[in-house]
Amino acid sequence: MIAYYKTIDSKLTKLDAPEYGCWISVVAPTAQEVAILIEEFGLDRDFVRSSLDEEESSRVEREGSQTLIIVDTAVMARENDTDLFYTMPLGIIINEQYVFTISLRDNTIIEAVSSGSIRNLQTMHRTRFVFQMLMRITAGFVQYLKQIDKISQHIERQLSKAMKNQELVQILSLEKSLVYFSNSLKANHITLEKLLRGRFVKIYDEDQDLLEDVLIELKQAIEMTKIYTGILSVMVDAFASVIANNQNTVMWKLTVITIVMAIPTMVFSFYGMNTANLPVADTWFPTVVAVAGTAAVAFALLYNKRNRDK
Repeated sequence: MIAYYKTIDSKLTKLDAPEYGCWISVVAPTAQEVAILIEEFGLDRDFVRSSLDEEESSRVEREGSQTLIIVDTAVMARENDTDLFYTMPLGIIINEQYVFTISLRDNTIIEAVSSGSIRNLQTMHRTRFVFQMLMRITAGFVQYLKQIDKISQHIERQLSKAMKNQELVQILSLEKSLVYFSNSLKANHITLEKLLRGRFVKIYDEDQDLLEDVLIELKQAIEMTKIYTGILSVMVDAFASVIANNQNTVMWKLTVITIVMAIPTMVFSFYGMNTANLPVADTWFPTVVAVAGTAAVAFALLYNKRNRDK
């Protein structure tokens, strides 16, 4: 899908046809739409293909009057009642007339920008528009990192009750997400530092502060990723220990039940073998012995456990 947007009277407005200084949003393009980008708009074929490559890493490149900026964006999906986080590349192409964003699939960043969530957005100022979009992308990483932290805190509260592997699997999934985020943020940081040198796009004085703010936000996201990765690593070790301890507790209880139940079984087995001259076999004596023996053994085991727990 190809959509056209332009800031008119300080408001982002959707257009029916492209105009000079507009933003052209391309999401999940068909083969025909890819041909339009290359043939009608004159975009570099390799730039378009790179923007649609799911495995493309973050980078910046210039060819003639066109500049390609590929950055990774944070994405969240829900699968089997579990939140999954990963990254997806977004291609930004700047030429002398337009700013293009090309995404292989629906992207929350594109949706946020097109809905007017970013204030003071001016599509005519192409460089500043790109930097504002980069700020939104970086803020998306920070937002999802905070969600990962909340999920890990919720799992931590369930730590003492952990008996199954479900929580452990979820933590491992979050760790995997943080690895994706860490690699993508570092690659984005290198790309933004290249942009800051001004070799690929012309940076105006009023735009440099914005780009530096993006870099600061990006460094904060990288530090958050490191901290949360360390926390989750500790939680994985703690979970393994808690699950083992809880299983040992269950096994101890089952062992106690087995020992206690063995006492009456032994007593009644003796009296049930038709053996002659057993003491007071025709009275309640066997039952009393069984109950007393069971109570004595149970008391001894519980007393021993209480002393051990102190």
